[in-house]
Amino acid sequence: MSDAKSRLCAAAFLFTSSTSVLAESAASPDIVVTATRTPQPIQRAGSAITVITAEELEQAGMSPTRSLDDVFRRVPGVTLTQAGGAGQIQTVRIRGGDVRHTLVLIDGIRVNDPSSTGREFDFSTLVLADIERIEVLRGPQSALYGSDAMGGVINIITRRGRGAPKVTAAVEGGSFGTKEMRAGVSGGSDRVDYSFGFSGLDTSGFSSFGHRIGRLQRFAPPNGFEPDSARRLGATGRVGVKLADDLRLEVGGGSSFNRSQYDAAFLPFPDTDSLAKSQLHNGYGRLIGDTFGGALRNTVTVFGNRVERRFRDEFLGPFGGTSRTDFTGERTGAEYQGDLTLGPFGLLTFGAKAERELTDSFRESLAPVPGPRLRTIAAEQTTQSAFALHQITLGNRLHLSLGGRIDDVTSPDRMVIGPDASGSGSIDRFATWRATAAYEIFETGTKLRASAGTGGKAPSLFQLFSPEFGTPTLEPERSIGVDAGVDQALLDGRVNLSATVFHNRYRNLIDFAVNPGCRPDQAFGCYFNVARAESTGLELSGDFVLVPEFVRTRLTYTHMEAVGRTFDPLTGEFGESFELARRPSDEGRLGLIVTPNSRLSIQPSVVFVSQRYSGFNETDKLSPYARLDLYMDYKLDDHFTLYLRGENLTDTRYEEVRNFGTAGVSFYGGVRATW
Repeated sequence: MSDAKSRLCAAAFLFTSSTSVLAESAASPDIVVTATRTPQPIQRAGSAITVITAEELEQAGMSPTRSLDDVFRRVPGVTLTQAGGAGQIQTVRIRGGDVRHTLVLIDGIRVNDPSSTGREFDFSTLVLADIERIEVLRGPQSALYGSDAMGGVINIITRRGRGAPKVTAAVEGGSFGTKEMRAGVSGGSDRVDYSFGFSGLDTSGFSSFGHRIGRLQRFAPPNGFEPDSARRLGATGRVGVKLADDLRLEVGGGSSFNRSQYDAAFLPFPDTDSLAKSQLHNGYGRLIGDTFGGALRNTVTVFGNRVERRFRDEFLGPFGGTSRTDFTGERTGAEYQGDLTLGPFGLLTFGAKAERELTDSFRESLAPVPGPRLRTIAAEQTTQSAFALHQITLGNRLHLSLGGRIDDVTSPDRMVIGPDASGSGSIDRFATWRATAAYEIFETGTKLRASAGTGGKAPSLFQLFSPEFGTPTLEPERSIGVDAGVDQALLDGRVNLSATVFHNRYRNLIDFAVNPGCRPDQAFGCYFNVARAESTGLELSGDFVLVPEFVRTRLTYTHMEAVGRTFDPLTGEFGESFELARRPSDEGRLGLIVTPNSRLSIQPSVVFVSQRYSGFNETDKLSPYARLDLYMDYKLDDHFTLYLRGENLTDTRYEEVRNFGTAGVSFYGGVRATW
């Protein structure tokens, strides 16, 4: 790893009157809120952060088959995988972290699933309705956001209404019998603003298992693998009311529904009629008030979300049958944040949060012998947090921040051991810190930046209390990460370049294996704190205006080495390192934006991903691939736009997850309207 680090190193307050601290949908991508929990120019951010605008979401993120795939390809350091087509499980890794190390926010509200194995977020449950922007903050951010933010944070910000009433609608159709519709209405005045959005999708899809994978065709039925259909519905809403000159109330939320067929993940009978249904409901209320002549902004937020997942599993063969499993995860809480302006001494952000999570799960046999509905997990935990962040600018060029956070996690009937235990037997405490620096050289259009911080993640309720695999004595996972980068503007802004080197180290990771610490009834293994990992990489991005008002190109590229260490539970010793699964060493995207005239836009792009492994300990090698996509739109007038999207025009055969198929050449077209 030392040689790799050497090569990589060598290669490379304007604070507005916001509607809220984390949910502000800034009109300009130059203003970000996630990096410091307060609006600030991106030029002052010492962290690595990328903004995906509403325009990019419209052109790529609404893809029904790949959903957010092309969107996150535009962000260096981010890897997305999906086990099949529309409606199948879709997860994101940041800088080599696991999927459970990515914290997902919607308008600043945590939505990671409390009932999932590692409290990860499944992006297939997210319906893109009326999203204004997505901010992706890379590196450990637990000092700002607590547990789950070890790899980074994705903040999905819905639209805030402004100005005269505006209505948008889009209708789309295409390959695999796909039909999609989107609509939204928004507007606002000085006193009241509103925004509502709706999205629906229906597709026949293709077989999740084995689609276009030659080696698996011998396992297909006589008529071939059957397609796995998917249906999605989603709605979001956000309303703000100015109660007084220094007091604002905002309420918002949304619901999404996903119904999809899926296949078994193993041979010899993979092509099942299994069915999954999931729902995500999220809501919040937020009161923002200024006191002491505007020197102190107070934000109080109450929130709640609920995830429901229902699986009807079918198993074929001589030992086949049908079973049903249900999972419910709930989260409720309240948070206070204060932003105190200190004049020449900067800005102090501080606050506290109380959050309660619970999970409930059931299992029952439906065939061949019906059985009773049995509860498998019923558990809860409460997290109480306190945080503070100080930001200051010195000499109008140097922007510094330093912050920290303490999280106390309480779980009934849980035993906590280790050096960070409070001694109460039920409270697990971990502290994290974060520091950033950015230095602007106005004369050359250069920004130098660096950040360092620690991450912490409390064990999930499943890891603690699963009757088959749980271990109540698990401790929090830990990480430390550093990065340094440069952002450079050239030729009066026609060229914008960014380069970042990073290194992360993970310890106390929760692994699963058969080991001497498992209970006698855990013959198949249990969870325990032993795993270690590290990732080192280089992130590059560029935006080039090749011909003003005619040709523009955008590039993202990531080189990364992400490795873990083998562990022998019998000897208690670590062995050789191995490549972590589903982390390609090289991946990126190159796109062109060609505008022959003011009405026509043509945008070809190439995605490339290197060799990687789908399984643990360097098993199930996946071949590298490159894929060509094309997006075109034509504005008929001020109200109507026609668009066409072609995906995988090279008909590349590839897998993101071993044995799960991906779409070949496919086309989608539609019309967007705005009034």
